Amino acid sequence: MNVVMIGAGYVGLVSGACFAEFGANVTCLDVDEGKIKALQSGRIPIYEPGLDELVQRNVQAGRLGFSTCFQDWIGSADLIFIAVGTPTRRGDGHADLKYVYAAAAQIAEHLQDYTLIVDKSTVPVGTAREVKRIIAETNPAADFDVASNPEFLREGSAINDFMRPDRVVLGVETTRAEALLRELYRPLYLIEAPFLVTDLESAEITKYAANAFLATKISFINEIAQLCEKTGADVSAVARGMGLDARIGKQFLHAGPGYGGSCFPKDTQAMIRMAQDAGTSSRIVEAVVAANAAQKALMVVKIQDALGGSVANKKIAVLGLTFKPETDDMREAPALAILPLLIERGAKIKAHDPHGMEEAAKELPDSVQYTDNIDDAVRDADAIVLMTEWNQYRGLDLGKLKALMRGDVFVDLRNVYERQWMQEHGFKYSCVGR
Repeated sequence: MNVVMIGAGYVGLVSGACFAEFGANVTCLDVDEGKIKALQSGRIPIYEPGLDELVQRNVQAGRLGFSTCFQDWIGSADLIFIAVGTPTRRGDGHADLKYVYAAAAQIAEHLQDYTLIVDKSTVPVGTAREVKRIIAETNPAADFDVASNPEFLREGSAINDFMRPDRVVLGVETTRAEALLRELYRPLYLIEAPFLVTDLESAEITKYAANAFLATKISFINEIAQLCEKTGADVSAVARGMGLDARIGKQFLHAGPGYGGSCFPKDTQAMIRMAQDAGTSSRIVEAVVAANAAQKALMVVKIQDALGGSVANKKIAVLGLTFKPETDDMREAPALAILPLLIERGAKIKAHDPHGMEEAAKELPDSVQYTDNIDDAVRDADAIVLMTEWNQYRGLDLGKLKALMRGDVFVDLRNVYERQWMQEHGFKYSCVGR
């Protein structure tokens, strides 16, 4: 089976490599010549655990390739996945679909035999039908179907999510389209992965609804954390008590500085705009977005209060910059909202992150200093702020860090440590909701 992925970014590259691992012949196409040259030379442009080995293995096996030449590959494809970016459109919050529609028009020019065009990008309801219209108008003789197959990949565990999914959602209109997708995903039948076969619109909304609900859990527990701080309760105990209820579940009930990343911020905004366009409301999601922004602002106040009410001329060591561990993704990371405000108020920031510093340097103020090791970040600091819960930060040598510091403040925005343990090591400890 010949598969083409349009877009060699996070979704396209991970999905393409995994389909190749399933045995398909996959070509990832992208208009970014620099990205394709890097991939052809064996350099992976993103950090995702296990991805470099997976790509290398399938390239060597002849099942995975990369190209910028659309005309060389489209005509021989059985399935073409559109996996391009759908960022938030500047100014109005809608998902920007220009890359999806441009890909559809380019695909249409080179179609030959029957081909299934699959939306893999996260797209608002109605996009698949618009892709179908564009292709039909551009190439009236084309024999094709359009399907929706949203991705549910978590950065940091994307390969496992693809190989052992909670579910595979197939939005299709014909039995021929369903049969092709089922054949491509056939290796997942061995592990009895659940398949949901539905219509195009339901598949499109499913992805947004899932992400909006998970974002809601995060914002909810963060608001509970504020209540816990005011009343002397422990949000960790509260979250555990909630999570033991099978109807609720324990995942995404971890208090912290707010959600970020490539999905939740843009998908919640797009969900709000979709509802408005449809003439209905999305008041819960609107509140989630507002609560998340407020949570990031509260973290600035928390850090400031821990330093006696002012961060002016204070040296702050920041551990972790990415929105979550096991990724180099800085998109909408809490650090991007928190650190500039600290700098505006006079703080001096020295930061460490295992994989995110190169991307962070593109987004954060130039005054932020970056260090390759934790000790250099902490040396002579007035405070440590644990921003992202990388494994490297879960077992810190607290005695050594305390000796390196000038001050004694430790602000744990991920609740990694216990207050008594930190106080025994001489720290003035601050956390979230405890």
